[in-house]
Amino acid sequence: MQKINKEKTLLEKSVEQYQKIKQQVDDTLVLLEMAEDESDESTFKDIKDELNAIEGSLEDLELKSFLSGETDGNSTYLSVHSGAGGTEACDWAQMLFRMYTRYAEREGYKVEVLSMTEGEEAGIKSVTLFIEGPYAFGHLKAENGVHRLVRISPFDSNARRHTSFASVFAWPEIDDDVEIEIKPEDIKVDTYRASGAGGQHINTTDSAVRITHLPTNTIVTCQNQRSQHANRDKAMKMLKAALYELEMEKRQQEIDEMNAEKKANEWGSQIRSYVLHPYKMVKDHRTSTEDGNPDGVLDGNLNKFIESYLKSQKLQSKGM
Repeated sequence: MQKINKEKTLLEKSVEQYQKIKQQVDDTLVLLEMAEDESDESTFKDIKDELNAIEGSLEDLELKSFLSGETDGNSTYLSVHSGAGGTEACDWAQMLFRMYTRYAEREGYKVEVLSMTEGEEAGIKSVTLFIEGPYAFGHLKAENGVHRLVRISPFDSNARRHTSFASVFAWPEIDDDVEIEIKPEDIKVDTYRASGAGGQHINTTDSAVRITHLPTNTIVTCQNQRSQHANRDKAMKMLKAALYELEMEKRQQEIDEMNAEKKANEWGSQIRSYVLHPYKMVKDHRTSTEDGNPDGVLDGNLNKFIESYLKSQKLQSKGM
């Protein structure tokens, strides 16, 4: 019933959006007739602005039609890991962390930091987020892979250009009624003292939990809850979701584009480059989509890249 209600809610929102667009079109047509009868130039300008708004709404509705996967409508877990390169790479991971947080805020999603490992001098080595909201996974699965940054390093006294890498992986939250068997002998549970921001209870006890699923070497961590027990429960839910995603990929290996992206998840096989010097440009190497405003992209303006990726995947699935 919970699953049906969730699907019902998503469908109702799409229908409401369609009805709203239809009403906008009808109102604009009436306005157009009035403007033509009265030869009102100022009204024509208002109509043009309204058509631009309708076009944007249609593009958003079209994008939702690409999100037909079983878990596309779900919330998502998202992790960022810095690559080789010490402080420079950790700073890049921190920038990506901010980018995804800002993107989520723009889209009205709720963000929860589940675990974070800080860099030795600056930035972060890794972070795992829970991004809650309809279609969060459907959108953010487009970010899976290696992201490359080219810039003049603020940590280099000689102001030389540096290239940094970080990997991003998103996987969907799954419903509690999904059956995923996890044998006690297949997991290793480690506890440790949490690092980073948090209340006194977080930083003075070994409340953080790391669970390793030995057969698949899947590792999840959680450190933001008040107790070791709560962190373990949250980590088990994350592990269950990760193993579910692995099982889906195993069943649909030939047609699962996400699996293909993960295979390419190696340093040097980046999906997107963010160049801040000697010119400014963000380019997605999968779709050739470009944006000359990297500051805007790093502030969370990702829709252009997400939309182009989802459209390309839809075309590939149709053999076009």
